[in-house]
Amino acid sequence: MHAPAIVLETPRLTLREAVSSDAAFCLALLNDRSWLENIGDRGVRTAADAERYISDSLRPPYQALGFGLYVVQLKSGARPIGLCGLLKRDFLSAPDLGFALLPDFVGSGYAAEAARAVLSHAQGKLGSEQLYAIVQARNHRSIRLLERLGFRHQGPCRTPQQELLELYVTQLRA
Repeated sequence: MHAPAIVLETPRLTLREAVSSDAAFCLALLNDRSWLENIGDRGVRTAADAERYISDSLRPPYQALGFGLYVVQLKSGARPIGLCGLLKRDFLSAPDLGFALLPDFVGSGYAAEAARAVLSHAQGKLGSEQLYAIVQARNHRSIRLLERLGFRHQGPCRTPQQELLELYVTQLRA
């Protein structure tokens, strides 16, 4: 196994590529009630499932697209606390921002700090001009964060799986 590549740093956080040793963390995050209710069940039930999720879902976009979802960890103690990054969905014309934290770390400004770093990275290094975010209408905490980050509500959006979500967009300017 190789050392995880650090992609971004903020005053309190490091955002890095996911590696197979993140399996226990991913197992906990993907089975958290908030993840299941707001993002969806990914069928990750064991450490082996989590390792497969990392190798099949989290790692491929790093090479193929030059971005993905990154492990968010505290600089103090290097403990993984969530995921934040960009996803490319076939039904959206630009990448979308995704974020999720373990429940013990919600409400401390970590999601906003990580998301701001990702937005800056998308604009500066990736040259993105626009980003989307899709969110459950009932996920008020995430909606408030998106609005604070400058995203504007575009209306309902139906995914190819026929899930009805709310679509948000932000323009990134030089």
